[in-house]
Amino acid sequence: MPESKLRLIPLGGLGEIGLNMMVAEYEDAIIVIDCGLMFPEDYMLGIDIVIPDITYLKKNKDKVRAFIITHGHEDHTGAIPFVLREINAPIYATTLTAGLIEEKLKEFDMHKSVTFEIVKPRDKVTIGPFCVEFIRVCHSIADGCAVAITTPAGVFIHTGDFKLDQTPVDGEVTDYARFSEYGERGVLALLSDSTNVEKEGYSLSEREIGKNFEEIFRSRPGRIIVAAFSSNIHRIQQVLEAADKFGRKVALNGKSMLANCRIARALGYLKAPDGLIVDLKELDSLPAQRTVLLTTGSQGEPMSALTRMAMDNHKQIKVVKGDTVILSSKFIPGHEKAISTMMNHLYRRGADVIYEKVSEVHVSGHASQEELKIMLNMVRPRYFMPVHGEYRHLVLHARLAEKTGIPKENCFVVEDGDVMEFSTVSGAAFGGRIEAGKVMVDGKGAGDVESIVLKDRRHLSQDGMVLAVVGLNEKTGEVIYGPDIITRGLIFEAEGAGLIDGAKEAVIEALGGLNAEAKTETLEVKEEIRKALRRFFNKRLERRPVILPVIMEI
Repeated sequence: MPESKLRLIPLGGLGEIGLNMMVAEYEDAIIVIDCGLMFPEDYMLGIDIVIPDITYLKKNKDKVRAFIITHGHEDHTGAIPFVLREINAPIYATTLTAGLIEEKLKEFDMHKSVTFEIVKPRDKVTIGPFCVEFIRVCHSIADGCAVAITTPAGVFIHTGDFKLDQTPVDGEVTDYARFSEYGERGVLALLSDSTNVEKEGYSLSEREIGKNFEEIFRSRPGRIIVAAFSSNIHRIQQVLEAADKFGRKVALNGKSMLANCRIARALGYLKAPDGLIVDLKELDSLPAQRTVLLTTGSQGEPMSALTRMAMDNHKQIKVVKGDTVILSSKFIPGHEKAISTMMNHLYRRGADVIYEKVSEVHVSGHASQEELKIMLNMVRPRYFMPVHGEYRHLVLHARLAEKTGIPKENCFVVEDGDVMEFSTVSGAAFGGRIEAGKVMVDGKGAGDVESIVLKDRRHLSQDGMVLAVVGLNEKTGEVIYGPDIITRGLIFEAEGAGLIDGAKEAVIEALGGLNAEAKTETLEVKEEIRKALRRFFNKRLERRPVILPVIMEI
């Protein structure tokens, strides 16, 4: 009888930041740890979000027993509405995490069809051959957990996103005792967050931000606008506390900010005295020095609330001289230009902008090198598999693990789609590859934008488009109308009359070279026009626009 093995298969999050999804499989049972998205890269024109390719899960949907969600950030939850269309399984999550997921599912009208199993730290649940214990960790969102999963092949621990904050805002310290107890009993494999592996030392405590907020709120005479991630409940709590201490009222702005604060207050994760939070409409009736606006848009997203304020295009809020804007979040890679542009416009409005490079108004929620070493030393795994990061992060984390005493041959740097197999007899080994990758979401459709579509979008953005309209006699193929040449993104037509005339002549010349039979074949005519215009524009402009011939048979 063949030996049963534990298979760990990353479908996302190993080789990129975001997109986190890990499959754990034993015999006929699968559990999925996290189900996240990532934001599009520069070349993904028009794409809203990216989710993992779940072809493997769809092929094995009868095996999928549960989704285990470590915390409520979108890079761990954002793909759930798309994945649940294909795979029906209960979601195990802590209270706040489940509340945020349910709110997202309401947008897709799916919240009534999903089963939630609410857990709390130190709860244990048995799902087929897996016994899952949730372990408290600190992160930049409340209610985060790692998971220790006991299987017939041994115990593996997945840290989720974590930091070792000794003074967290909510007082909920990472559960060192449980990690150490598992380390004493023996851990087969550790899967640990690699996001901040390049940063030496320790990550600052979230409480440090609260002190800095107080100093800013004390010294700034005008209105204060704080832009933060709406999921960072601890950051929002500190804004509320600083505002209350210095007699300022707080208004919330942005759909996700309103929704997440409502959920967090209802569940007891966000506390504010009565009267502190006011409606946005009330701001105008209050003195500027007594107000705080808490908003989304810290990444300079084109339609976000803060960007619209910066462009003086917000219906209710006008940024004026004397305002202080605090960008209390990290700059996500790829957003730097948008953020810089937004800050320039805020300065044009007369505001002063405070951000991470000039003041400590943001700290990371991820463990730095010394914290990563502590986790390795607490758990003392036999095998180590770095997760959550680009390839260099994974390599550097594996090297860090070697420094703590884990043999090099027991550290596995794998990427999305790689299969790692673990057993009590043969240990750990690479088990081949399965189909994995990225699925692009445009609107609410997943996977309907393929690479060829992105290639066309890139082509259009770089070289423009030419529409050639020709009316032909249906029977003889003679030109009755046109050709009309219309361009977009190529030249300014009012100044390019000579070029347009040349393009028309190229089309007429190409059609004149066809025999009578070919002129009646629409596909043949289109191809000749396309070739003629491609040669013409390449010769005249050294550009290759998208050529779209339109043939009207009359």
